[in-house]
Amino acid sequence: MKYPLLETIDFPSDLRELPVDKLEALAAEMRRFIIEAVAAKEGHLGASLGVVELTLALHYAFNTPYDKLIWDVGHQAYGHKIITGRRSVFDTNRQFKGISGFPKMAESEYDAFGTGHSSTSISAALGMAIASRLQGDTKREHIAVIGDASIASGMAFEALNHAGDSKANILVILNDNAIGIDPSVGALKNYLTQVKTGSQRSVNIFEALNFRYFGPVDGHDIDKLLEIFKTLKKIEGPKFLHVITTKGKGLKQAERDQVKYHAPGKFDALTGELSPAKEAPQPPKYQDVFGLTLVELAKKNPKIVGITPAMPTGSSMKYMMQAFPERAFDVGIAEQHAVTLAAGIAASGGIAFCAVYSTFLQRAYDQLIHDVALQKLPVVFCIDRAGLVGEDGATHHGVFDLAYLRCIPNLIIYAPRNEESLRNIMFTAQEGLDLPIAIRYPRGRGTVIDWKKPFEKIELGKAEKLTEGDRLALIVTGHFTEKALKLAKIFSGSIAVYYFGFIKPLDTETLQDVFSTYDKILTLEDGVVKGGLASAIAEIALSSNYKGKIISLGIPDEFMEQGSTEELYQSIGLTDAQLQSTIHELLAE
Repeated sequence: MKYPLLETIDFPSDLRELPVDKLEALAAEMRRFIIEAVAAKEGHLGASLGVVELTLALHYAFNTPYDKLIWDVGHQAYGHKIITGRRSVFDTNRQFKGISGFPKMAESEYDAFGTGHSSTSISAALGMAIASRLQGDTKREHIAVIGDASIASGMAFEALNHAGDSKANILVILNDNAIGIDPSVGALKNYLTQVKTGSQRSVNIFEALNFRYFGPVDGHDIDKLLEIFKTLKKIEGPKFLHVITTKGKGLKQAERDQVKYHAPGKFDALTGELSPAKEAPQPPKYQDVFGLTLVELAKKNPKIVGITPAMPTGSSMKYMMQAFPERAFDVGIAEQHAVTLAAGIAASGGIAFCAVYSTFLQRAYDQLIHDVALQKLPVVFCIDRAGLVGEDGATHHGVFDLAYLRCIPNLIIYAPRNEESLRNIMFTAQEGLDLPIAIRYPRGRGTVIDWKKPFEKIELGKAEKLTEGDRLALIVTGHFTEKALKLAKIFSGSIAVYYFGFIKPLDTETLQDVFSTYDKILTLEDGVVKGGLASAIAEIALSSNYKGKIISLGIPDEFMEQGSTEELYQSIGLTDAQLQSTIHELLAE
């Protein structure tokens, strides 16, 4: 057998049959299994490598699934999945119709709570502990494993505040490796560093919150972990264990470059070397267009400030942080703070560019409404990862933003069709707007290699007619505009393509022209149909008493699973070939 110990472990009950002195060898096999799996199929690497020993110790010491184990965020849970019945199907991890890359309640009873975004584990574990107590079950353990970047989030502190006063049977394990996706930031990070080095002599912050504090302890020492878990199981009430780990443990490249090897793509499982990049010139990633354009604008406009909640690399705010460190801020996993910080800057005359993923902005919805839009503060939200994002699945698909933003008064919403329009709307925004603006763009690369063109100001609220056609009006927004133009070429002379970059304010004048000219309209968007562009068009059509036919294509009213974007588009009828077939049917009517 390739993995003689690991292949005998189907469930944690099998793990508990092993002698303790076999666990270190098992950890080595699990680490190799994860490396080979991620090297071939891609996924989150460094985080799972860092908690191999902790994973085994937890399932060995506690009676899962009766005892509830919750992994914060969840991209460190590969080892957990491998020993909880999913080793044989782990090659489907993050694949279409395969297992999720994150804990998922519907997938396994060992996944006590679904996760994908950070800082939820303590709240969930506390809720379970309270429910167990009310049901008369005082024996069950409730364990939240949370990272040092995640615990700095406001939600985590809210949960700690409640848990410390609850007398609930909860164990919070701080997996402290000084990094999330990017290095951890802030005063709490500095405090934890002092605790680890023994230079912290003042009150322990977690004991002050009424937790029994233990640690720091080496998270790669299985014997030490099992010893302390044995002690902790005897103690009732809220407990806090500080565990020190190394992200990427066991693969030297992943330990050395923890940011790149968080999710490195394909690499050589033996050497650890990343697969070589394609030599042919490629269009840039949208995030890099944003980041490099921001620096370009900031050089000429000293009022510009950049903000991102813990995603300097993912959003490419890193370029601004390198060029203007005093004018760019990574505020950690604190989306609510990021938005209101941007509002404060705008209220004092600054021009705040807040770069945030679409699904992460959901976490700051009240601040967006109450602190920004209500006060008409001209914050520029640059919303990355809009639309379907692929293998990260339901927790990360940015398909709701047009719907949840469109209902907010005083907010301009724009979806650029390519790199040039992203540059130009950023240029337009920093010249001075009276209202906040949300600019949403997809994950991945654009379409134009030569994208650094001279800036041009964009007329607010104006749609563009891109092709002529006499039989069907195709109304599109965002990067799907390229799909629409391909279709227009295939149906030459039949399809008029209208690009509505502005979803709000909507160009009602152009819409009235469309209504008066065409009796068939097709809308196309990379977001949920209900509440997005399609709904906006339907509302105007209804008020205008439009008698023609409107077909709306986009993301259906359901949570989309993981898979490549092409597989996901195929599943909902949005591939180029499927769109072509839909238009054939429309024109044949």
